[in-house]
Amino acid sequence: MSNSHAHPPLKAVTLTHVRYQRGDQLGHFLAWISLVPVFISLGGFVSHFIFRRELQGMFFALGLLISQFINEIIKTSVQQARPETCALLETCDSHGWPSSHSQYTFFFAVYFTLLTYYKIGILARKQLWVVGLLVWPLAIFTMYSRVYLGYHTVAQVIAGAALGAVLGGGWFWVVNYLLRGYFPTIEESAFGRFFYVKDTSHIPNVLKFEYENARAARKHVSYKRSS
Repeated sequence: MSNSHAHPPLKAVTLTHVRYQRGDQLGHFLAWISLVPVFISLGGFVSHFIFRRELQGMFFALGLLISQFINEIIKTSVQQARPETCALLETCDSHGWPSSHSQYTFFFAVYFTLLTYYKIGILARKQLWVVGLLVWPLAIFTMYSRVYLGYHTVAQVIAGAALGAVLGGGWFWVVNYLLRGYFPTIEESAFGRFFYVKDTSHIPNVLKFEYENARAARKHVSYKRSS
């Protein structure tokens, strides 16, 4: 017996489903660039928590989550449609202003730049060229990719980039001028001790510090074994 009720249309989860024109090499490249936020979230912050447990990195990730939450609130309130190409991309059921990809990458770029400039990370100020040659080009290419691939208009990606930059700078100020004083308390809390959470932002060169302490610990172990 046939079902008299029409089935609702199915919708796919499109977190990493980025479309481009077959044979378009630039589109193929930009489709991968468009996945930068996914790579940063999964490859960067998840691995950072597993291996580093730095409070600065954890608050960095929290800021990105807050930024994306704000983006969803604005999109739901404004409800600006995506460009006409949304029909081919199957994204017409979602809103386009502001671009969440642009907001994410520009938040990341601004916060990371400030983090590097003020020597609150493993990079020193003299290594800002890494930020200029990698972080900012990725942010700009991500913004461009959303327009080129037809997911957003120019106005939507500019709005996302501007909002991300403002939120990135604002969150950096909140973390490093209002919340950083509480880092030692978090380190000594039950949560901090259980998850080995730490703050090394007061150490000028973390790589050198860890290297020298690792060598000292190895020499100490070798001395105990030989004695």
